[in-house]
Amino acid sequence: MKKVMFVSSSGGHLTELLKLQSLFTTYEYMLVTEKTITTEKLIEKYNVRYMKYGSRQYIFSYFFVFIFNILKSIVLILTFKPNLVITTGAHTGGIVCFIAKLFGKKVIYIESMAKVNTLSMTGRFVYLFADKFYVQWEELEHKYKKSKYLGRLR
Repeated sequence: MKKVMFVSSSGGHLTELLKLQSLFTTYEYMLVTEKTITTEKLIEKYNVRYMKYGSRQYIFSYFFVFIFNILKSIVLILTFKPNLVITTGAHTGGIVCFIAKLFGKKVIYIESMAKVNTLSMTGRFVYLFADKFYVQWEELEHKYKKSKYLGRLR
């Protein structure tokens, strides 16, 4: 069975990613997100692993969170061995996608529905190496050659 890692930061990115949960029964999956008060209970329902939450506003502590999440991403990729990583982005999604690509995994990025006119910072980064890059607004499909509009996550 194909192994798929679904990755996002917490909050709205996770809400969008969970719209794909019907795929969790199709594949052997792992859900990766940041550990926060709102995500702690996900472990009761999903095969979930947690990354550290870090805010770029606190640059000093963010540096250490960033390094920790890189190392944890390597461990998760090497132990779960996914064929594919799907992300809806932000901090955690970008890190895991980059590490996955270094290990030869396929990467699918789905840009946030909140991004109507331009790509997010993570989107601009992952766009450089993603195997598939989806946007949720037709306007973005015309601006970015590699992007594909298939509608919105529902």
